[in-house]
Amino acid sequence: MSTTSDTGSGVTIDDLERHRGPLTGYCYRMLGGAADTDDAVQETLIRGLRIVSSYDPERARLSTWLHRIATNVCIDMLRATQRRALAMDLGPSSDFSNLGAPLSPDRFVEPMSDSRLFGVSDPAERVVGRESVRLAFIVALQRLAPRQRAVLLLRDVLGFSAQESAEILERSTASVNSALQRARARLAADPPARTDEIDPENASQRELLERYVVAFESHDVDLLTSLLREDVMTSMPPFAWWVSGAERIAVAMTSSDACKNDRLLPTAINGSPGFGQYRPDDRGRLRPFAITLLELRDNRVSHICTFLGSGARFAEFGLPDHLDS
Repeated sequence: MSTTSDTGSGVTIDDLERHRGPLTGYCYRMLGGAADTDDAVQETLIRGLRIVSSYDPERARLSTWLHRIATNVCIDMLRATQRRALAMDLGPSSDFSNLGAPLSPDRFVEPMSDSRLFGVSDPAERVVGRESVRLAFIVALQRLAPRQRAVLLLRDVLGFSAQESAEILERSTASVNSALQRARARLAADPPARTDEIDPENASQRELLERYVVAFESHDVDLLTSLLREDVMTSMPPFAWWVSGAERIAVAMTSSDACKNDRLLPTAINGSPGFGQYRPDDRGRLRPFAITLLELRDNRVSHICTFLGSGARFAEFGLPDHLDS
């Protein structure tokens, strides 16, 4: 969709296309998967184009109208899928020596680049938005029933009014308010893990991340241990495997020959710091291997999530397709 042709309702195709960014953020929070999000946004815009002649600007904003379509698309998709999660939600911690068999990737919440979630929004909007796309928050959302998830996002994250949310969900205002209270109560009973607010201008955070790269690439056990919280956890989707403990994780990360010559390049993921992890191929050229997201707490690393098999997505995160050795 790139033409400015009028659709017969006064709304151009470009008018619809301008909502792709906000719809991406909404559908990602609803679905938790990257490919699912792309499918949902595209289907929303296609459906919108197909029925745009019925759009009445006197009755609703275009954003409200499109979010109504997107909500229906997402709820339809959620009926056919199981809840996405992280490894820590799927079972007890594991032994380092046994990753087990990989699960289907659709069992796990997937990462999303800040550039896709925030686009060219101003810095203030990014600060506000980061909290609602944190990996821990996306996981917490997946525990809500689909309509509770939608109403919480519409009201508390996107700022739609109760009346607009009722129109989007095709429910009464009273029903929407009731669903919102239940969603808030459920989230309060099982809240997402607390993490530090990320500020790219924070010198302490920048130093922590720089030292993390040095420790990882130099296999410095002591330095890496000093950067991790004692209760740090690490996981590697699509495996259900996860472990905790600073010393155990530091030793495992720095003693493996598999990571011996890997390199890390910074990127931004889900409003959090992250890295593209590159690994030498048979000819020694550094190629995309995995996307790694870090969550921080009290200026220490509290969670390391390495998304294996994500090399094909490096361009989405502004990462090159290779690094010079």
